[in-house]
Amino acid sequence: MKKLFSLLSIIGIIAISNCTRVPENNDPILGIWAKTESSIDGKGTDSTREEWIFNDVYLGRYQSYSNSKLVFYTDFKWSEENGTYSIIYGDPQVEDITVSLEQSNDPEILALENGSVFATRE
Repeated sequence: MKKLFSLLSIIGIIAISNCTRVPENNDPILGIWAKTESSIDGKGTDSTREEWIFNDVYLGRYQSYSNSKLVFYTDFKWSEENGTYSIIYGDPQVEDITVSLEQSNDPEILALENGSVFATRE
């Protein structure tokens, strides 16, 4: 009797888990966004690159490079409400931010609330 009950329990769990469906996220922010800055000093050129990688489960990765070397990274959560995206970082060293997507431009840009460019699509 225990074997029959165990078998039915396993079949029930498998049946229920196969019936769940993960909704597909087709948000236009998905992908890699970047901001690159260069400066020239007495020693040469110094370049800084920041990347935000948005994935479809409302998570992402922020990475900062200096002269092509990774110097900092952290994960973030993101959400969208009425065309405004909130980015909430997992590290207190980075300040949370709110941006909006400007799709009419080429390349597409993420803009800050004051209208300045935050990042461009890769």
